[in-house]
Amino acid sequence: MNILKKRLKELELNPPRVLALGFAGLILIGALLLNLPIASKSGESIGFVNALFTSASSVCVTGLVVVNTGEYWSLFGHIVIIFLIQMGGLGFMTLATLVALILGKKITLKERLIIREQLNQETMSGLVKLTRYVIFSTFAIEGIGALVLSTRFIPIYGLGRGIWFSIFHSISAFCNAGFDIMGNSIVPFVGDITINLTIAFLIIIGGLGFSVYIDISRNKRFKRFSLHSKLVLVTTFILIIVGMILFYLIEWNNPETLQTLNTKEKVISSFFQSVVTRTAGFNSVNMSKIRDTTTFIMIVLMFIGGSPGSTGGGIKTTTFGAIFLTTFSVIRGRNDVVAFKKRIPQEIIYRALSIASIGLFLIVIVSMILTISEEANFLDLLFETTSAFATVGLTRGITPDLTSFGKVLITIMMYLGRVGPLTMAFAFAKRQKNIKENYRYSEENIFVG
Repeated sequence: MNILKKRLKELELNPPRVLALGFAGLILIGALLLNLPIASKSGESIGFVNALFTSASSVCVTGLVVVNTGEYWSLFGHIVIIFLIQMGGLGFMTLATLVALILGKKITLKERLIIREQLNQETMSGLVKLTRYVIFSTFAIEGIGALVLSTRFIPIYGLGRGIWFSIFHSISAFCNAGFDIMGNSIVPFVGDITINLTIAFLIIIGGLGFSVYIDISRNKRFKRFSLHSKLVLVTTFILIIVGMILFYLIEWNNPETLQTLNTKEKVISSFFQSVVTRTAGFNSVNMSKIRDTTTFIMIVLMFIGGSPGSTGGGIKTTTFGAIFLTTFSVIRGRNDVVAFKKRIPQEIIYRALSIASIGLFLIVIVSMILTISEEANFLDLLFETTSAFATVGLTRGITPDLTSFGKVLITIMMYLGRVGPLTMAFAFAKRQKNIKENYRYSEENIFVG
């Protein structure tokens, strides 16, 4: 009995475990709702595996779909999906805190620990205030995005559908989900500046992380920003520009993607695809027709993903930045990893290498397993698996044709990508962080490189 009580206490006080189980519970509830006949336009159940896949894709703000979202799901289904996207983007504890604040309830220490884990914060101070800021800034940004999109969607789809389309796609973009209910993503609007730029900037803002917004609003000038904010902003900018240039150069004469577009449309489409590749699964060109070189570049960008504490997935921009700076420091013969005249601690470097290694290992292993169960080629499967792990949602068109086994594997990858591999490891393993070792082994060199 004492052992059982101890286990229950550990379960209760382990924030990573609460987050992992919370997301799993939310996915299960969403699957049950989407499995109802009322969720589809035909009045027939989609089947539990497909419902689970769609729910996981929504909660994990991915955007991979087994059916056309606009054509298959009813209004009830669309409402469930967008609610799951909002819950998954903000995090279930953030919305739970909102309810508690509305009801006037006190936020307990345990809840603060979970919020800190969810928002990737180092300290406990100001967490409730930060949560309030996250909630209201999210609704404000999504509202502005919907307002701008409505100027284009209302003339095209009418007042009712135009407003609903604007709200749905604004939430989907800011939460980096990539779900669309227009039927063919942004392909029909490839040259529309308003729609492309609005969705792109919503994705960028959603992918930066809330701590970066606060830093910008407080300190105003780049010089005063924290090292985290500087690294996020610089890395994000470089990745967007590099991705845009490479996409343009490789695809500009591809008759299936950019060749038929004018120069303005080529630039807009290249910028849009560079933005969405790292975090959200919208697309303005046919992904199944892009060249293999572009596909590989997009896999790399998807793997990097968004930033910590944001609605984006992947190993995160700061992880990539830390690894790149470590490599640069080794090449220069320096012992310390330095960025913007600040030294990055060794434990952060170890954590970054662990995250990247675990992510790469999972993607390669799952992709290899899928080559046994699926008929698609390896590059398409690698693209799909990376997209799932990085919660991006782009596909080369193979998602609906996956076997039930393949769909379950991709569902697991979406879940692991949203929760985070290290969070999962901390959630269901003994925490060793505060244990001080009383001895160290003798040191001996090995040959590397």
